[in-house]
Amino acid sequence: MATAQRMVVIGGNAAGMSAASQARRLKRPGELEIVALERGGYASYSACGIPYWVGGDVASAGELIARTPEEHRERGIDLRLHTEVTELDPDGCRVRVRDGGDGGGPGKWLGYDHLVIATGARPLRPALPGIDAPGVHGVQTMDDGRALLEALEKAEAARAPRRAVVVGAGYIGVEMAEALVRRGYRVTVLDRAEEPMTTLDPDMGRLVREAMCRMGIETVTEAAVTAVRTGEDGRVRAVATEEAEYEAELVILGLGVRPETGLAGGAGLPLGGSGGLLTDLAMRVRGRENVWAGGDCVEVLDLVSGRDRHIALGTHANKHGQVIGTNVGGGYATFPGVVGTAVSRICDLEIARTGLLESQARSAGLRFVTVTIESTSRAGYYPGAAPMRVKMLAEHRTGRLLGVQIVGREGAGKRVDVAAVALSASMTVEQMTFLDLGYAPPFSPLWDPVLVAARKATAAVRRAGTH
Repeated sequence: MATAQRMVVIGGNAAGMSAASQARRLKRPGELEIVALERGGYASYSACGIPYWVGGDVASAGELIARTPEEHRERGIDLRLHTEVTELDPDGCRVRVRDGGDGGGPGKWLGYDHLVIATGARPLRPALPGIDAPGVHGVQTMDDGRALLEALEKAEAARAPRRAVVVGAGYIGVEMAEALVRRGYRVTVLDRAEEPMTTLDPDMGRLVREAMCRMGIETVTEAAVTAVRTGEDGRVRAVATEEAEYEAELVILGLGVRPETGLAGGAGLPLGGSGGLLTDLAMRVRGRENVWAGGDCVEVLDLVSGRDRHIALGTHANKHGQVIGTNVGGGYATFPGVVGTAVSRICDLEIARTGLLESQARSAGLRFVTVTIESTSRAGYYPGAAPMRVKMLAEHRTGRLLGVQIVGREGAGKRVDVAAVALSASMTVEQMTFLDLGYAPPFSPLWDPVLVAARKATAAVRRAGTH
């Protein structure tokens, strides 16, 4: 009887466990042994839900867990928590593994026939004075979320002052600011950029800042943090910028992430410009027949710009895992690329984008026109109609859709999906104007806001073509 092959997965979250689960569906334990190694205490959870857990929308950590370790093991996946991979040896087809019982020793080698690298991304933590002081928290993993909640509950029980500084105004930073306001904190958000949410153009990011101000969040832009100040007890007491100091007993770091590829790079595996692993369409690491990678540790093809790009989103990670698991399991699948779609709800706004920003389009060498329109989520006469703003980019001369940004109240955000499909199909804005979208007054104006923007963009392209 043939010996079962072994699939070793590094990382127990979206990409890694999707790959393991899909491979198990296709191969029985006697054909493929699957070992998943996770250095943290949780696996198969929604990191995107952590701000909602902290804010109280989600009652417990268990609600964020898609499948427990016991459920994975019952399905024939040897999931090992608190187990860290410290070295890769692709030539020898082995990884060095250290678990909690090794006492800090060098660990043991574990061989593989297929290796899946799903190490995710690490939060940016600048080398500033006081950055590691008690009271400074990242929010990247479930362990991070639990540590933050315990700190909040302890401070609230002691009736300590509730002052927080959030460093960084991206998705996580702004969502965490809202969560802390809802817990009764006085919150200041500091960011280096001109406006919050650099995933939007500044003119659209300004709408987010205005909403944050309405909620009572002090938002300081173009502010470079220089130090975290500590008191005599060593704990956080303030955050300093070049211009001022902001008192705080709690600091949240929301500065973004970078691919966690230190081990991969040390083993000589190919990395892209952002430090993410480079793969082929099958999610196989380039130049390695039996090494695969997916999730936040890889770069993927941007279908609009044609460049490799790092985008850390669970939606992509789960798809990467499905592709990897299918291929390891003997099937065939590819991941064609992304258009960069993201949606969030912050304060009373829904925020969405897909495709390229103006700066990204310029960087890609594209000439383009932009239009911005104001509309409503429903027919203007129908109760509950709420305003929204849609910004659209189209390529000069060709009219190819390049990007869409939407900021508005309830009913605005998911409209971006129409634009995401149009981008994936390389549609022009003129073609978009004839899309047969659903209409009824409770759902949309007669002309959907995305189509209104497409009409205006079509006219802009035509005018640009005459000059």
